[in-house]
Amino acid sequence: MSLPEKVGQMTQAERMTCTPEQAAKYNLGSILSSAGSSPENNHPQAWVDMVDSYWQAGFKYPRAHKHIPIMYGLDAIHGNNNVYGATVFPHNIGLGATGDAALISKTAEITRREVLATGVDWVFGPNLSVARDKHWGRTYESFSETPEVVSEYAPLLVNALQNDLDIDSVIACVKHWIGDGGTHQGIDQGDTRLPYAELMRIHGAPYEHAIEAGVLTVMCSFSSFNGTKCHANRFLLTDVLKGQLGFPGFVVSDMQGIDYLSDDFYRAVEQGVNAGIDMFMLPENWQAFIEHLINHVEMGSVSMSRINDAVSRILYVKMAYGLFDKPNPKRRIWSNHSSFGSDEHRAIAREAVRKSQVLLKNQDILPLRKDARVYVAGKNAHNLGHQCGGFTITWQGVSGNDTIKGTSIFEGIQALCETATLASDMLGQDVAAEDCDVAIVVIGEKPYAEGMGDIREGNDNIVKAGSMVNGQLNVIKPKGSSLELGDLYPEDIALINNLHKKGIPIVTLLVSGRPLLIQDALSKSKAFVASWLPGSEGAGIADVLFGDADFTGRLACSWPKQSRPTVNVGDKDYQVLFPFGYGLSYQSQKDVEQQQTA
Repeated sequence: MSLPEKVGQMTQAERMTCTPEQAAKYNLGSILSSAGSSPENNHPQAWVDMVDSYWQAGFKYPRAHKHIPIMYGLDAIHGNNNVYGATVFPHNIGLGATGDAALISKTAEITRREVLATGVDWVFGPNLSVARDKHWGRTYESFSETPEVVSEYAPLLVNALQNDLDIDSVIACVKHWIGDGGTHQGIDQGDTRLPYAELMRIHGAPYEHAIEAGVLTVMCSFSSFNGTKCHANRFLLTDVLKGQLGFPGFVVSDMQGIDYLSDDFYRAVEQGVNAGIDMFMLPENWQAFIEHLINHVEMGSVSMSRINDAVSRILYVKMAYGLFDKPNPKRRIWSNHSSFGSDEHRAIAREAVRKSQVLLKNQDILPLRKDARVYVAGKNAHNLGHQCGGFTITWQGVSGNDTIKGTSIFEGIQALCETATLASDMLGQDVAAEDCDVAIVVIGEKPYAEGMGDIREGNDNIVKAGSMVNGQLNVIKPKGSSLELGDLYPEDIALINNLHKKGIPIVTLLVSGRPLLIQDALSKSKAFVASWLPGSEGAGIADVLFGDADFTGRLACSWPKQSRPTVNVGDKDYQVLFPFGYGLSYQSQKDVEQQQTA
């Protein structure tokens, strides 16, 4: 291979900035669809046609050597969440609450099938972050605050996605190496300040299990470790990941991840390549990257041996996956498969929703009678976009029911309780105590993703974080300044207050990507449920509210009673509102009652 062809293999462009003909001309190693980047007809067949066009273009472009197939990647972090009609699972924080490893593995298997239905072969997941601060905007992408829980799921998820690398498999990409869940003050893309041994014990352990399971790709973290950007950290990328841990696959950068290494992009290219990144996710400036890297090799600032190592790793992954032997996407057995978004897949998602619900409080009101007069209110009661959260159809998620196929929480309740009615007023002004037996209030967060979900208590924190990092800090406007529910969403507290003043018994469902400070709402609710971000199958919540199934969900993250200091299980001063592992059930309450009467 020529130097330009090798550098092309190290380049991943975004479909919106690179035509199939360009991808072939530059011998690109990969194309991606960033979150929200889809064909105009956002259905599986249109995806297959699009991905196939990149595959076919490579065969049409003249070259001296054998065609190297292109990899197509996307984020599929809770189902194939970019595509209309996909089965959307609870985000990882909810799956972690199920404590059901076999079920979590099933969700990954279904994600694999629904990704293959679109002709795509590379998934940027699973996320193995260990979220240590609820202020972090990506908390919901983490299964737990403990490395033990995340480490247990890591090999199961890799195996479920890669599936012996046969025709029914996708390439997995664990992310984000390393320490993104441990940044100071929970600032996304911030600085994780720990001794190296602690970094590996908390944040490295899940990756060790994933590598042992044979994961083929690893994505680099935007964050820094003790001031050094992970994208420029040769010690962590080359010495530890590839050396000590023996990772044989390739490392891919995060989206424009090297851009923040230096004010000079030319210099940033050199830093990223020499640190050990093998493929570069460059949606906008991929052509400049190719030009700069060729120049670095010609000038001697990047060695040919480093280029050969990167390309060898990329080709190893493509060969291990059997990409050279696969037919074009249109001819693959799972392309546009009828199982996409099927009832069978949605049944598993409904089970995941059911088992993810954590009952935090119940004062003799649950389970509800199916003939009760139920008033359902709150901005998240009948909104599929809100209950799915970020990374659904678009990067920051959507609002409403038009772009997601599924069942809203209200529709799930109505299916089991025909007398349930949906509020017409967001503040509960349209109901009186004599009109209903109980109010189910569905409140909580609106969709967000990554740094736009950060909770930042002051700009001084971001200034301090930036001063500690060698490179640029990508400053993103946060979600808010407090974990207090009433500060983030005062309309939720107003709704609960209005109903409470009327004497209506309240069952509160908190739809959120993290624990919030909920003491005011909790005190005025007869029952309170952590519903997380349940995804497309809201009926799973109704299953437990009306007693068709018991609550089995348990907290995989501690529930704070104050914003600071952040608290995780195992801390010396562990004072929380609800501890790690907490969760009520109907059976446990019966057991207590029996003990009290014995």
